[in-house]
Amino acid sequence: MHGTTTQQPPRARGEALNRNVGFFGLLWSSEGSVIGSGWLFGALTATTIAGPSALIGWGVASLIVLVLALIHAELGGMFPVAGGTSRFPHYAYGSLAGATFGWMAYIQAASVAPIEVLAAVQYLSSARWAAGFYDAGTGTLHGLGWAVAIGLLFFFVTLNLLGVRWFARINNGVTTWKVLIPVLTFVVLVVTHFHGGNFTRGGGFFIHGAAVKSILVGIPSGGIVFSLLGFEQAVQLAGEAAHPQRDVPRAVIGSILIGCAIYIAVQVAFIAALNPALLEHGHTWTSLATPGHSAALKALNQAPFYSVARVAGLVWLALLLRIDAVASPSGTGLVYITVSSRISYGLSRNGYVPQIFERTALERVPVFGIVFSALVGCLFLLPFPSWGKLVGIVTSASVLMYAGAPLALGALRLQKPDLPRPFHLPGERVLTPLAFVCSNLIVYWSGWSTYSTLLIAILIGYFLFLLSAAFRMNEHAPRIDWQAAPWLAAYLIGMGLISYFGGFGSGGILGGVGVFKHVLSQGGNNDLGLWGGLAASAGWSLVIYFWALSTRLPASRVDEHVRELFGAADTVA
Repeated sequence: MHGTTTQQPPRARGEALNRNVGFFGLLWSSEGSVIGSGWLFGALTATTIAGPSALIGWGVASLIVLVLALIHAELGGMFPVAGGTSRFPHYAYGSLAGATFGWMAYIQAASVAPIEVLAAVQYLSSARWAAGFYDAGTGTLHGLGWAVAIGLLFFFVTLNLLGVRWFARINNGVTTWKVLIPVLTFVVLVVTHFHGGNFTRGGGFFIHGAAVKSILVGIPSGGIVFSLLGFEQAVQLAGEAAHPQRDVPRAVIGSILIGCAIYIAVQVAFIAALNPALLEHGHTWTSLATPGHSAALKALNQAPFYSVARVAGLVWLALLLRIDAVASPSGTGLVYITVSSRISYGLSRNGYVPQIFERTALERVPVFGIVFSALVGCLFLLPFPSWGKLVGIVTSASVLMYAGAPLALGALRLQKPDLPRPFHLPGERVLTPLAFVCSNLIVYWSGWSTYSTLLIAILIGYFLFLLSAAFRMNEHAPRIDWQAAPWLAAYLIGMGLISYFGGFGSGGILGGVGVFKHVLSQGGNNDLGLWGGLAASAGWSLVIYFWALSTRLPASRVDEHVRELFGAADTVA
């Protein structure tokens, strides 16, 4: 890396990844992740929770994600390494924090590909010949749908094994299509079928009075945040970028600006173009989520925009949307198989997981990591068989992963103020703690059910890391940096308590199992009240932020980590 590697000569470990990805490849890798199944389902899901006021949710989420993107732009320019988001906290706080946030990054990336595959199969099932692929009643894959889903995952593996240059070419073409189709859909629906009265039908713009809680719930649970995530893929692929310091920050910022504009536009189009009859005679936006015996509502839930286009008589647009329903999620799934393998590559170079994850072959791609990511994706299709269930888990995992970035940036500004920064975030003293607060608010809004599942996932990660260290599967396993332990444990437990006594979600993954039944089923019952829960989450986040900064690694330890981790395999000389 320019500046850093000249001060600290790299120590090569493993084989180098090819640096063949240019700016457009980086931009479209991020954009290809942002525009996926979210645009196909997010507009409907968000409105069934918040009605037309979901537009406010999109605006709020866009501002939060934009700040997170700006933080990643600075970090990605400073440290252009493979699997970057899994490594930044390691540089600032050491191995314990690095392992925790790195594992969340992997969980998020590995679980998105099956979400996209599920979305593609669900949309396909609206065709008669594929009607048996998906059970709309239970929200699960059915019959040949399993074979199609697993086949798609391993098709992504095959494309990834061709090498990063071919990946970039394929992804560039697919993403260009993915961007054009929602833009075309917005223009056509707004010009031909704009029902302005829909913004006040079905219970009004705010369907529950002031609807503050509905808007907040809609941000994570309605697929809003999930839809906007993915801008960091340029950071994950920075170890394979031709000019990372110049291109990574531009790609990150550009992708989120394009994505936010598209999502807000298609949400407007969906609300305006929906058949007004579905919102009359006592029917509300929330009733759209309970199709019952209505063929029209079943079709809407199965394939929202396709159904809207068919009802509007736009058969040609409906055909394009059916094609896009496979192309758009598949393109995103392809990117996330790539990215999850780069995150496991980064975790291996940090010493957390077995070294086999960083071994490259064929076209200098991490073959084992690519195949392993697909296998993990198959597992995610089993316990969380519907788009909505997976989205809640991934949103919390994603935002908890992103929460590590403002912590890392705040610390590195103090540890290494003179380190070259191709992009310098203005107003860092305000924006980094604000970004950390907002990240944790989204985790809180996801609800106790999702957070309790996330805690279990974190414990599983710790067990796997300890297993790797115990059996010496990575000769570069780091010593545990215990100085991060007090604030990190307090952070996770504190957020758990606030979530438990808050008013978002109840139950939990083990909520109906034996000894856990009574404890977990009581969570999320609004003991703190709406504003009390929000204040508790924000206040605790600020306590943790400044506590973490006070225990950051000294500058000499940052230099040590850079010498150990920045080898010729993933830095620019």
